[in-house]
Amino acid sequence: MSTPQAIRGTQDIFGAEAEAFAHVVETFERVRKLYRFRRVEMPVFEKTEVFSRSIGETTDVVSKEMYSFEDRGGESLTLRPEFTAGICRAYLTNGWQQHAPLKVATHGPLFRYERPQKGRYRQFHQLDAEILGAGEPQADVELLVLADQLLKELGIADGVTLMLNTLGDAESRDAWRAALVEYFRAVKSELSEDSQDRLERNPLRILDSKDPRDKVFVADAPKIDDFLSGEAQDFFGKVTSGLDAAGVAWTRAPSLVRGLDYYRHTAFEFVTDRLGAQGTVLGGGRYDGLMESLGGPPTPAVGWAAGIERLAMLVADAGKTKSDRLEFVLVPMGEAAEQFCLGLITKLRSRGIASDMAFRGNAKKRMQRADASGAEAAIIVGDDELATNSIKVKDLKTGEQVQRELGDWFDVGVGATYTRAALLDGLGGRSWIIE
Repeated sequence: MSTPQAIRGTQDIFGAEAEAFAHVVETFERVRKLYRFRRVEMPVFEKTEVFSRSIGETTDVVSKEMYSFEDRGGESLTLRPEFTAGICRAYLTNGWQQHAPLKVATHGPLFRYERPQKGRYRQFHQLDAEILGAGEPQADVELLVLADQLLKELGIADGVTLMLNTLGDAESRDAWRAALVEYFRAVKSELSEDSQDRLERNPLRILDSKDPRDKVFVADAPKIDDFLSGEAQDFFGKVTSGLDAAGVAWTRAPSLVRGLDYYRHTAFEFVTDRLGAQGTVLGGGRYDGLMESLGGPPTPAVGWAAGIERLAMLVADAGKTKSDRLEFVLVPMGEAAEQFCLGLITKLRSRGIASDMAFRGNAKKRMQRADASGAEAAIIVGDDELATNSIKVKDLKTGEQVQRELGDWFDVGVGATYTRAALLDGLGGRSWIIE
């Protein structure tokens, strides 16, 4: 009987990759708290209509990539392919309007049946940040500054560029869309098959095409700037001036679009050339019409999402993952010492001192494990130490060793006051980092 294999497009994350993944999540959690974004947890599956109505029936995500199934009650459910639709559904059904403008953030797994490639999986993970019920350009700026700080805190901002565009308000967008249809209709037979299909229902997507047949015509296609209303120009101006004031560098990208009609005003992507052709590490925009597509009242909103796997790859490549510092490894010699060390390691950990125990093999193998652990020092306890009420503390970098009387620093009762400094005092071979 063969061993079951992982499903194509999924991954088991371990070791350095798992540490980089965790570093991304931990940094995101720390930064989102600085910006006062509330944490939310969303269901992994929703009614299929939540995504088909919000993402659009004609998009590739809905028509080709969603994992949908019928439950025992005959209802069509879908594993979430993105966060925004579910958050908007929750905003409407849970009465979160009372908190508007509401800043929320989350992270977790998403599911799309697409061709796996570097940094993209069928079960993948994203960070997500949204501001709901805020129509001011300052909300767009807030989200973009948050994203910029996140990339800087992760240590991967170098070589990542913020690409920024405006899609205008509804009036501007409609006029631009009509001009694009007229322009591309004249050359329809020379467009790629995908673009011919998109021409009438989603012409903005043609601007984002990577097909060489389309690129020939995209360069001379009508530009949104020619159709922007005064209000739309003012909105985009406030976004760009806000970014300038916050010190966030940006580059205008007039071909950066969002195909669905509920997207308005700001659209953006943070891109890099360090991940191959699929260089977007974080992207989003303003979606003022989405709540209406879900049956809610007109509600302005803006948000972004970022792939954790892709950010973790950049973090690992840049060598920015911080390894957890192991301070002590306990090496018990004998059963009585093992029992004592179980109590001691619990006390150390309860005081925030990262510790581990080498409990397998003979004395030589235990010391070898201690040396290989990366710990600052070993605490050695054997029958002789227990008999004399003492321990040995050994600097694992220099080999220097000191004897420590337990009564000097260790009290097994309530209110013990021992510290790192007390343990390490006398090891003068190097400077100890005492917190």
